[in-house]
Amino acid sequence: MRLTQYTDFSLRVMIYLALNPDRRSTIQEIAEAYSVSRNHLMKVVQQLSHAGYVDTTRGNQGGLQLSRPAAEINIGELVAEMEPDFGMVECLRPDNRCVITGVCALPDLLGRATEAYLDVLGTATLEDLLPPALRPQLRATLGIDSGVSLPERG
Repeated sequence: MRLTQYTDFSLRVMIYLALNPDRRSTIQEIAEAYSVSRNHLMKVVQQLSHAGYVDTTRGNQGGLQLSRPAAEINIGELVAEMEPDFGMVECLRPDNRCVITGVCALPDLLGRATEAYLDVLGTATLEDLLPPALRPQLRATLGIDSGVSLPERG
């Protein structure tokens, strides 16, 4: 299985926000922390917001926060929401033109594998990705200074 870069960035944004539950974060600081394009993250955040995972506030005191606690965000649901499709091979895609699709067992096998993959992801929450023992190291790696905070959400 392989996820798109878009879904990868979605997970990274969610991890960053979960490490900062008491303050708003900006797209710019998240982009800098991960050394990724701000423009890519803007698109990702827009979909995360539209899907109800992230609350966004505009303006000088604006920023991003998780819309609910990390323990309530299911990774399988998040990945399914953000990933455009799971068509690993042509026969699993809407534009399938493979001539052996009707007589081949591959679509069934890969379909079951995808279902199992999503089932495993569905057993984890965003909170599960952030074990307490690793949080300080994650925060340090991302350059998150717990002493600096933006205004709290009102």
